[in-house]
Amino acid sequence: MRSGNPALKESTFLDLGSGAVVSRDAGAMTLNGTVNKTGILLLLAVLTAAFAWSQSVTVGADGLPAVAPGVMGYVLGGAIGGFILALATIFKKNWAPVTAPLYALVEGLFLGSISAMYELRFDGIVFQAVLLTFGTLFALLMAYRSGLIKATENFKLGVVAATGGIALVYLATIVLGLFNINIPLIHESGIVGIGFSLFVIVIAALNLVLDFDFIENGVEQGAPKYMEWYGAFGLMVTLVWLYLEFLRLLSKLNSR
Repeated sequence: MRSGNPALKESTFLDLGSGAVVSRDAGAMTLNGTVNKTGILLLLAVLTAAFAWSQSVTVGADGLPAVAPGVMGYVLGGAIGGFILALATIFKKNWAPVTAPLYALVEGLFLGSISAMYELRFDGIVFQAVLLTFGTLFALLMAYRSGLIKATENFKLGVVAATGGIALVYLATIVLGLFNINIPLIHESGIVGIGFSLFVIVIAALNLVLDFDFIENGVEQGAPKYMEWYGAFGLMVTLVWLYLEFLRLLSKLNSR
């Protein structure tokens, strides 16, 4: 029951006091319920993303589309708000029926504005990233359901370790960026940078497999009903990560 997704971990379906598996006979978590709630979260994110996109694009003096003033407000507000709501959901799982939809709405503001900025620079990049993200989701779901990919213990350990390493690299990037220091190569459009993005995408995609397995275990163990929202939230966290990594990869390829 290990997942590289910080929102989905071994203690999620455990009672932290007794260590026993949390189980509910009535109103238990179901797979269909989790799928439906994932769809709701995606719809909410799309709605606010469309709004943020419309506010992020304006017409420049030359008559061509340009980034609208104040777009960074949507980027930073969505990113910070999404981070706060994600932490609240992780530490207060029973709040998920409220905080998960709020997270989707706020994260949509970030995704819509950042997507508009990428689209203005590289025409068609957003549509490509969306297709790749959902194509990866459905391909891995089919592979998981057919048994082609199995979330064994060693598989989980490897993905968790790789995810932790990537998180440390991104954290170092943020911290060093505050002092105007850039990590060379991996964030550039050269061969090393493209290779790094491909590696991150593979790890993000494999996290989907762990998330499928984790949700399935929760259903089998009869987790409480609110965990449907929590499971949908955790899956969306991975999808957002995967989408952003596809945007980064495509932008590097288009910059060459």
